[in-house]
Amino acid sequence: MDHAHTNRLIRETSPYLLQHAHNPVDWYPWGAEALDRARRENKPILLSIGYSACHWCHVMARESFEDEHIAGLMNEHYVCIKVDREERPDLDHIYMSAVQTLTGHGGWPLTVFLTPTGEPFWGGTYFPPTDRHGMAGFPRVLLGIAEAYRTKPDEIRQSVEQIRTGLHQSERPTMPGGMSADLPIAAARALARHYDGRHGGIGEAPKFPNTMVVSLFLRAWHATREEHFLEMVVTTLRSMAAGGINDQIGGGFHRYSVDAGWLVPHFEKMLYDNALLARLYLEGYQATGDESFARVARETLDYVRREMTDPQGGFYTAQDADSEGVEGKFFVWTREEVAAVIGADDAEIVCQFYDVTSGGNFEHKNVLHRTLDLEETSRLFGISVAEVARIVAKARAALFAVRAQRAAPARDEKILTSWNALMIGAFAEAAKVLGDVAYRDMAARAVRFVRERLRHDGRLLRTWTAGEAKIDAYLDDYAFLLNALLDVFEDDADPSLLADAADIGSAIIDHFEDRTDGGFFFTANDHEALIHRPKPVFDGSVPSGNSAAVHGLLRLYYYCGDERFLATAERALTVFTAGMTENPFGFANMIAAADFYLRKPREIIIVGNAADPEVKALVSRVHRTYLPNKTIVIADPERGAVPPIAAGKTQVGGRATAYVCHRYTCSAPVTTWGALEPLLRPTRA
Repeated sequence: MDHAHTNRLIRETSPYLLQHAHNPVDWYPWGAEALDRARRENKPILLSIGYSACHWCHVMARESFEDEHIAGLMNEHYVCIKVDREERPDLDHIYMSAVQTLTGHGGWPLTVFLTPTGEPFWGGTYFPPTDRHGMAGFPRVLLGIAEAYRTKPDEIRQSVEQIRTGLHQSERPTMPGGMSADLPIAAARALARHYDGRHGGIGEAPKFPNTMVVSLFLRAWHATREEHFLEMVVTTLRSMAAGGINDQIGGGFHRYSVDAGWLVPHFEKMLYDNALLARLYLEGYQATGDESFARVARETLDYVRREMTDPQGGFYTAQDADSEGVEGKFFVWTREEVAAVIGADDAEIVCQFYDVTSGGNFEHKNVLHRTLDLEETSRLFGISVAEVARIVAKARAALFAVRAQRAAPARDEKILTSWNALMIGAFAEAAKVLGDVAYRDMAARAVRFVRERLRHDGRLLRTWTAGEAKIDAYLDDYAFLLNALLDVFEDDADPSLLADAADIGSAIIDHFEDRTDGGFFFTANDHEALIHRPKPVFDGSVPSGNSAAVHGLLRLYYYCGDERFLATAERALTVFTAGMTENPFGFANMIAAADFYLRKPREIIIVGNAADPEVKALVSRVHRTYLPNKTIVIADPERGAVPPIAAGKTQVGGRATAYVCHRYTCSAPVTTWGALEPLLRPTRA
């Protein structure tokens, strides 16, 4: 296809940047060329940050960046830089924080105006192409900011200083304090006050999964055995599974729902959501034995295996919300379409089961969701549950086959170390909990991909796309991978995994720790110099690098016995104690790490040949048990070196033998599940 315009982004590998390579805007990627030109010509920088699956990013691109007149204004008055937030989360964090300081809110697309030295002085998110709904049109914004930059330098400098002060204050640590043993339970009780008793989840519309908060409720139930905590988890998991946020036909979860009841999703699918949700459903299954939770976890992971996995083993980043320029088009149905696929005999049953109506629930079409379960549908139609299940399964397969012929949403095929690590952990956990060898293989292949393609000279890289790995890795890449390697080690017992994890833990301390104020910076100490070195501490849609690092270092200490890992994690926990107490929503994953620290893990050592059926059976029972704070070592005499905690522990009578250590005291050896299970029961901190 011939294009009227081609800009510098054509040389990039990011799918998001390549989407803008034929805009009439004279885009630059972030780098010395753009910054040097801005300084040389004393031109302000227009920085636009987004990501490939962002619906409103596409809208602004169509309305403004593809418009010749608006692009002309951008080119005349600015040096224009386009950034993929998933490749450069450091830039995204800095400039998103700047816009939030200015406006009190943020989001994508992010539009920020910078001085030639990269200092932000004004910004916002989406701007329409003309004045409407009380919003200034983008051309008026462009001309107004350019005029202010030329004629009001004092005001520009004042704005820069205000934002700079806000950036530094937003990440200053609060005064360290002593950590109460009841902090995790108190935090869960505080969060429970925001629980939606009707639909599950936290708060009202728009409704996000908030996986870390729900997981914290499960921890609180485990510690206290107060049933209301478990009830909140069960209601949330069932409601999300039945809702439109869960792709009822293809599996996998959309980003969030625009309503409080999980019905109409924002249709993009992100790798990290599906990793975290698969793991949450596995935890729910461990805690309750509810097979429907195991089924949702399988459907989610099977979606990732089918549609989000590179042939070489890594996992892709996202699927778009739009297809053929229409949000959700790929996923929604009319009643007539469903009936045509299913056939007249079963259409009424299927339409009742998935609540498909003539009027629809989304722009005159239907997001499939479930308001009836199999038993209720059985009673409604007077047929057996087994027959309903057969009809629904057959319909689901038929609808999937027809949907596969539609124009699919675009897929962002870059592979990010951090998000891959989350998915590695999910597959590893599924292999352990569900006993599925295929999931173990998926985790192992992805670990191999990261080892072979995302490491250079002993250091991690952030992203791999189209055969090219680049960009120095960030804290979350290291911290998430540390935890993922330990997740796989708990099942595989390969000593090289533990050695790799220890190397990554050391790198986190050496390159990211804030030796002055505690915690961890987002960028390494030898990273590109920016206007601010961020230290994000809040858990959001993914865990913060700080909380993941603390949790990973604590786990590593119990495996390796290296006091440096423990001391570093303790320093960070002390710094964040006040934050966890005052803002449990923003520190939910850090509170989980604190729970691990306060209650101490059960250190489970199972001695015997890893291939021995007796060893496998004992390990499997441990993995199927909900035990949020644990380490597990399979000490196979034939595998060579074992972690320090397993040293000297031997088999009894040649049988699979388990030891449980807790708070620096080890049990006598046991050889049966009946004797092991009582040793795993929770105690309060």
